[in-house]
Amino acid sequence: MKQTLFVVYMLSVGAMVGVELAVGLMMAPVIFNPSLFLGEGVLSHYQSGILMTQVFLRFNMALLIVTLFGALYEVVAFKQGRGDKWAFGATVIVVYAAMMFIFYYTPFIVEAQAVGPEATQTDVFASMHKGSEWMVKVLLMAQVVVFGRRIWVKK
Repeated sequence: MKQTLFVVYMLSVGAMVGVELAVGLMMAPVIFNPSLFLGEGVLSHYQSGILMTQVFLRFNMALLIVTLFGALYEVVAFKQGRGDKWAFGATVIVVYAAMMFIFYYTPFIVEAQAVGPEATQTDVFASMHKGSEWMVKVLLMAQVVVFGRRIWVKK
């Protein structure tokens, strides 16, 4: 059972890293540049943002589940003497970054989009959007640390 949970945990973290890379490196450039593929006048930048937000709302559900499972796994592992201080510390960062992205940045972006295109063209929105991008980068790096520590320094 312990080995099965470990495998599920590592697959989950690996999958989240893959999703984050795919969304950031492959999906966003396509969604935000529809004119390259479909011609001019198909989607505005605001409409592209609406689509991207829908992707992130679905991503957030998976991220929340994987983050909570990972936090529980790491706490139990630590209590059973199988903990790794680096993996545990990185998990704390994962929890913080995931919760900030899910419960702080995403709601702000969704609310601004609900107001309309003009609300997404402010300096505040640009700052929050940039913050959300950085939070995902922190999340990604922390997940890679957890994955690496758990795979190569398995206790």
